[in-house]
Amino acid sequence: MIKIEVCHGDITQLEVDAVVNAANNQLWMGGGVAGTLKRAGGKEIETEAVSQGPIPVGEAAVTGAGKLKAKYIIHAAVMGQNLKTDATKIGQATKNSLLRGDELGIKSIAFPALGTGVGGFPRDECARIMISEVVQYSAKKTGLERVVFALYDEPAYQAFKQELDKQLS
Repeated sequence: MIKIEVCHGDITQLEVDAVVNAANNQLWMGGGVAGTLKRAGGKEIETEAVSQGPIPVGEAAVTGAGKLKAKYIIHAAVMGQNLKTDATKIGQATKNSLLRGDELGIKSIAFPALGTGVGGFPRDECARIMISEVVQYSAKKTGLERVVFALYDEPAYQAFKQELDKQLS
């Protein structure tokens, strides 16, 4: 069973094997989580990511993590160039990020609230979808042991904390 945690803080500072980037399908890293990861980890992350794009929305690509503590960044494409997302795309991107984690043989992964920043998706619905995907995934054979939802702002943290309590009760 995967241990699921919710933390209030900066995803770039976590000691996990991989962090997930809320990406667009071209994999360029502009603002939001992507911009934060690029500033903390280095521009080489974006160069490596863009060389793999474009990818289908809902898919996930892997790059190195530059100067971050993590070994990898999993770029979850939750939106296209129109910067719009929906429940299906967020669910697929979450599941495909978990699959990439297993393919890499990692034990721990950290997610931001996919699609809630630039994509404008509601936090509480995002929390429901993403936590549900992780709970379903943990029922399968997986090498993942720990999934952390790293939420930078208080409202997102509260939404994920409440949803996790609800789904695990």
